[in-house]
Amino acid sequence: MFRDATLCLKLPAEHRLGIRALLTVAFARLRGWYAIHRQRRALLRLDDTMLKDIGISRVDALQEGSKPFWRP
Repeated sequence: MFRDATLCLKLPAEHRLGIRALLTVAFARLRGWYAIHRQRRALLRLDDTMLKDIGISRVDALQEGSKPFWRP
């Protein structure tokens, strides 16, 4: 009986493709969040003349840089 229960836990081949796609999407989202994190940290390191060149005030840079990575 225990042997029959373990056989039911195997995933069919078509479900493996779904899991692979799900993992691919999750990995892409993690990469995107990491990119946002790096960009916001880099924005905080810019000096006032660099911020002026790109048209952002120090206050705007601080507000954007202090956001968590998951917020747009």
